[in-house]
Amino acid sequence: MQTPAQSSLWKTYLLFLAPMVLSNFLQSMSGTVNSIYIGQMLGTQALAAVSGMFPIIFFFIALVIGLGAGAGVLIGQAWGARESHMVKAIAGATLLLGVLIGLAAAVLGSVFAREALQGLGTPADVLDDAVAYARVMMWTLPVVLVYVLFTQLLRGVSDTLSPMLALLLSTVVGLALTPAFIRGWFGLPQLGIQSAAFAGLAGTLAAMAWLSWSLIRKGHPLAPDREFFAALRLDGAILGKVLRIGLPTGVQMIVLSLSELVILALVNQHGSQATAAYGAVTQIVNYVQFPALSIAITASILGAQAIGAGRLERMGPILRTGLWINVCLTGGLILAGYLLSHWLLGLFLTEDSTRAMAEHLLHIMLWSLLIFGFQAIIGGIMRASGTVLVPVGVAIICVLGVQLPAAYWLDGQFGLQGVWMAFPIAYLGMLVLQTLYYTRVWKHQKIERLV
Repeated sequence: MQTPAQSSLWKTYLLFLAPMVLSNFLQSMSGTVNSIYIGQMLGTQALAAVSGMFPIIFFFIALVIGLGAGAGVLIGQAWGARESHMVKAIAGATLLLGVLIGLAAAVLGSVFAREALQGLGTPADVLDDAVAYARVMMWTLPVVLVYVLFTQLLRGVSDTLSPMLALLLSTVVGLALTPAFIRGWFGLPQLGIQSAAFAGLAGTLAAMAWLSWSLIRKGHPLAPDREFFAALRLDGAILGKVLRIGLPTGVQMIVLSLSELVILALVNQHGSQATAAYGAVTQIVNYVQFPALSIAITASILGAQAIGAGRLERMGPILRTGLWINVCLTGGLILAGYLLSHWLLGLFLTEDSTRAMAEHLLHIMLWSLLIFGFQAIIGGIMRASGTVLVPVGVAIICVLGVQLPAAYWLDGQFGLQGVWMAFPIAYLGMLVLQTLYYTRVWKHQKIERLV
């Protein structure tokens, strides 16, 4: 039987988590429906071309996610201490740095798009389409990265509803425009494989405009008002603390994205059919993995706010509640994924042989996302106190020292399915090492505010 304090924590978790999970669902649904549009209206080769771009985009988003994680911890602690001026200062410095990263990514990514895709081993029959799509996507990155970063900062003050509503608008606009650009409806130009990229940009701009208006109207602590713009400066002291937490997290995300590039290169060796299967499986995995990450983010923000408020006794209950929610939510999604996999994959794979391949690959690793969620939540709790180097080191070691060697070896032994066997092995290693560090070291350290 739950105590009143436990019931209150579950309620706090779910109120924070529900809009974030719905946001992840909308984000994943947008990517999935766009893949369905491309696969059904332009063909499997077009889907393969778009799928090959995902790890490159993720590479740049990863760095911004790391910055957002670092800033989110600092904002959470400042918000828990009721220091609204510090909240704006942290947000302003972080957003300006995000703008600079986005501009650099746009220039470098568009210039070297062909070389990057060739280096990944993108099949020759889809390379030109992949390059065309990549260049458009890279030029949209400054807007996309600022939007992603800003929504992360909002969560630091426990606002997950505004990002969800903004994403709803972005999704509706994007999904309406993608088929319109593909077919040239309403007098719009026919943009082919680039349709989803232009539609996504329009949706993001609409979401940012609405979000700015809504936050100003409500007098939100992160509303883009005069005081907020005055805080847009590269404050060395603040950015030093943001980077201390965020840079290791960003490095972790980049290593994960690089590992995905290696995995994709291995998959590409098996032909465009395997590349299309990879893209389809990634869509299903996102529906499970992103909610698991949302639980970890929630644990980290709630932990940071508890530290800021001087309520350290709440750290243990926050961790336990997060682990139980992972069992219920992530476990339920995994079960649904297994039961509905044939139908789900058939939504955007029209060839029976490709769908059968994708379904087999999905079944190999889907269960391990529960393990992934457990280790992410433990790492999130430790990140709330600014402890990032060891948790990040654990993840990097398991990816570089376990997953990639296992993927190469198992690919040689079992073919394409062997690549997917490496995911559960790496996630189990992460969970064991994260748990050992949490129980043997972190729990015995003194926890103090960072701001």
